[in-house]
Amino acid sequence: MSIDYQTLAVEGVQSLTPYQPGKPIEELAREYGLAPDEIVKLASNENPLGPSPVALEAAREALEEMCRYPDGNAFALKQALARYLEVAPSQLTLGNGSNDVLEVIARCFAGPGTEVIYSQHAFAVYPLATLAIGASGVEVPAKNWGHDLDAMADAVTDQTRLIFVANPNNPTGTVEGEAAIRAFLDKVPPRVLVVLDEAYCEYLHGSDDEVDGIGLLQQYRNLIVTRTFSKAWGLAALRVGYAVSSPSIADILNRVRQPFNVDTVAQAAATAVLGDQDYLERSREVNRLGLQQLEAGFSELGLEWIPSAGNFVAVDVGDKAQDVFEGLLEQGVIVRPVAGYGMPRHLRVTVGLPEENERFLRALARTLANHGA
Repeated sequence: MSIDYQTLAVEGVQSLTPYQPGKPIEELAREYGLAPDEIVKLASNENPLGPSPVALEAAREALEEMCRYPDGNAFALKQALARYLEVAPSQLTLGNGSNDVLEVIARCFAGPGTEVIYSQHAFAVYPLATLAIGASGVEVPAKNWGHDLDAMADAVTDQTRLIFVANPNNPTGTVEGEAAIRAFLDKVPPRVLVVLDEAYCEYLHGSDDEVDGIGLLQQYRNLIVTRTFSKAWGLAALRVGYAVSSPSIADILNRVRQPFNVDTVAQAAATAVLGDQDYLERSREVNRLGLQQLEAGFSELGLEWIPSAGNFVAVDVGDKAQDVFEGLLEQGVIVRPVAGYGMPRHLRVTVGLPEENERFLRALARTLANHGA
């Protein structure tokens, strides 16, 4: 008897397609016969500085305890985070990257017969987390590539349980200021939880668009703020994310999260890097200058782009975006196509070091010339 096991999967899972990460350097090297050290990867919004030396040393020391299970409650990391963020440890939920936290939130508060709202062109994990638990996803059309917060508030029904808001948004880089976020939260009923995904918030520091999401928690009890150590803090490989919420919401989330979802090495590195403010400031400065460099290059090439508040920028390369992407791969440059986000003309480019950005811009110019773009 032949069984189609796909038909046995949860209905929402049947409609999903796997998340497509950025192409690894090793994979491109195999496919094109390139030397790995000659490849520039600007596809996954990683920190081009490499890890903080402080975090690296803490990780090395933690390896001595590899034979033992991690601290399931991550006491040291929670204490350090609580001090850094000026919140109580009881408000924190840790995850294996912020993706893990987003999925835990969905599993705790949504399910069959409920709705979850998110924006067009928003982070792919939102529909993945929603459909995997049998909830219905409600995608609200974007406005100028960003979230239409008024329309998202208007989309709330009796079945709505969660709203995901990415600020800044990936992959568009758009951002909503604090006044807009507050006005949105004022419209959302208290029974509906709002997840403010601030994975790239460190890059907003000092700008007019900076939003103190954690500062909003006291006024808006239905708010959950999620953040990560993968971007500005440079710990993408170790997968450390977290949510900050009211203690009552955190208590629910911590009942569902896996007890050892953040490993010992990751906890040690994340705890240590919070004390390396010099590294964080260098990350911000490299990113600020890199965005300027990329935008100047796009302007010289006559290309349009979406102004970004993150560590990446989405550039419109025309109708042959997939061909341009492959042309860049042939030259050892990896960026990210975003047709799956409803952006078939764009490529998302992570900010690299100055020489990496220049390498990309030269390769882009050659590719566009070859394809008549």
